[in-house]
Amino acid sequence: MTTITYRKPILQDIPSMQHLVAPEILSGVILARSDDEIATNIRSYTLAMDGDKLVGFCALHIHSPKLAEVRSMIIDSQYRGMNIGSSLIEKVSIEGKALGLSEILALTYQQQFFERLGFIVIPKESIPEHKIWADCIKCKHFPICNEVSLIKTL
Repeated sequence: MTTITYRKPILQDIPSMQHLVAPEILSGVILARSDDEIATNIRSYTLAMDGDKLVGFCALHIHSPKLAEVRSMIIDSQYRGMNIGSSLIEKVSIEGKALGLSEILALTYQQQFFERLGFIVIPKESIPEHKIWADCIKCKHFPICNEVSLIKTL
């Protein structure tokens, strides 16, 4: 039986994080982030661990006093279907609520996953442009975006 634990990262976790997310970056599912970008935002990440092995993570990126975004969510392919993603979303939702946020946004290709967790689809046009779209220019799919935007009220 695998026991998954969750923790905040330290800077020495960055190489493992980059290794885990690399295939999804190549496929264009997740945006590339430099080591420096991850280091700058290290406090926003939550890691899922199987012992000493990193098996998943996501970030809660705050855009305003009311709105944050779930970013860079990745689960090791061998660990998918074990509710690790759901647990990560639950953990960042609790963190967001404790910080005083009222909503969490997700831009994703995994619409059904987020809907199961209480997110609802919203028009991309309703997202504050200066908060989100600055990252879009980095995407290999820009300007043709097939991601779905969803939001959850905390």
